[in-house]
Amino acid sequence: MHDAADESHALQAWLEKLQATDGVALDEVRSEIIRHSCDRLEKLTRTMLRNYPRLRRWEQTGDVLQNALLRLHQALVTIRPSGAQQFFGLAAMQIRRELIDMTRHHFGPEGAAAKHQTDSVQLMSGGDSILDGHPDVQSEPSSLEEWTAFHEAVQRLPDPEREVFDLYWYEGFDQKTIARLLNVTDRTVKNRWRSAKLAIRDGLMEIER
Repeated sequence: MHDAADESHALQAWLEKLQATDGVALDEVRSEIIRHSCDRLEKLTRTMLRNYPRLRRWEQTGDVLQNALLRLHQALVTIRPSGAQQFFGLAAMQIRRELIDMTRHHFGPEGAAAKHQTDSVQLMSGGDSILDGHPDVQSEPSSLEEWTAFHEAVQRLPDPEREVFDLYWYEGFDQKTIARLLNVTDRTVKNRWRSAKLAIRDGLMEIER
């Protein structure tokens, strides 16, 4: 049985191979990259879905993951991450996109879930907010528009802020660990997290105007 370090080294080796691969061999390399990261991607998907209990009533982790992996496999045709952090950032983006599409499917005008009353937690643009909580807090935007705006606002973050947001919000790392992973100071992580929260709040406030 391989430990986490072995899996990490194997993933990095395949990512390096991806940089130099073209043609028919590319499909095999992409598949191996996903295989070596599947456990962590499943955990990431479960965490992202857990933060949104309404969608969890309609979709299972495996369903979200399977569709997100198809997106990821296709994205790796043109995007060549050089390291694990870039790769998992790309993966988180594909999971977010899948969540957006699933949300529109279930909670849009023709969605079955839209016809059901649900107990939701109001996302406030001021005061207490989903963004002030711990990543494990089970809360969600209260409407399809807010939900979609939330995910799309995360996607629009500049790369440094989105990287910090993904590691803290979706993967549950504390800020000191994030600083070590990104080789930056604790203050830099705090500043990027604060900047990310402000940008997301601005995006959510747009739909209230």
